[in-house]
Amino acid sequence: MEQPLILLDKFENGVAQVTLNNPPFNLNTLESTRQLSDILDQVEADDSIRVVVLASAGTRAFCTGSDIKEFPYVSDDVIEKKLRKENETFSKFEFLSKPTIAAIDALACGGGCEITLACDIRIIAETAQMGLPEIKLGVFPGSGGLFRLPKIIGPARAMELMFRGHFISAGEAERIGLVNQVVPEGQALSAALTLAEELARQPRESIKAIKQGIRQALYSTYEENLQLTLSLSEKVFKTEDCKEGVQAFFEKRKPRFAGVPTISEK
Repeated sequence: MEQPLILLDKFENGVAQVTLNNPPFNLNTLESTRQLSDILDQVEADDSIRVVVLASAGTRAFCTGSDIKEFPYVSDDVIEKKLRKENETFSKFEFLSKPTIAAIDALACGGGCEITLACDIRIIAETAQMGLPEIKLGVFPGSGGLFRLPKIIGPARAMELMFRGHFISAGEAERIGLVNQVVPEGQALSAALTLAEELARQPRESIKAIKQGIRQALYSTYEENLQLTLSLSEKVFKTEDCKEGVQAFFEKRKPRFAGVPTISEK
């Protein structure tokens, strides 16, 4: 049996790790996209998973995007054979009901960069680089980068990165707001898992509401955003976690939110 191209590991603290397992470059292939889509469906349906970390195998690259060797096969209908499914799969990360954290420990470019843009938080090793070099192949980022990157760093910087197609350092990525945190070499995954464990101790419905509200706000009108905020607030304020949080505040103690694994209590 061939080694899976995508791995799923679940931990007792409510964190799950999804690993791109196609070293040394962890290329996005038609099969890896299919496997990733299936695993994300599993993750969404599994209530024991509260936070997801996206990682990669090997040390040479996080992911350098598409396998160019597949281009002759898909070139006659690249939309249906490749891009539509890739976009749908990356969007599952963006709209997963659980927080997602990308642990970028080496080069992330092309589709490898685009998949991190669909995550909620990005942590990068100080020696890693990011970039969208598609223009050098005569194309452009077609798996979400075109519309996600401007929402993260603004249209002017996004256009410059795509126009020039060059790689930027971890420090530059942090400076322009592309990543949340820069950590020493080899520590991106451990930092992501530490943050994931912290988030897994937060109240589930509040986390879901924050993510849903922010994600939908990026694609909605003011009135739609307002109505969503009000409807989500009505739901969250009726939860037992809300009652517990308020009671804990008055009792000057840490709240004990429902479903948080006892192994993670501190």
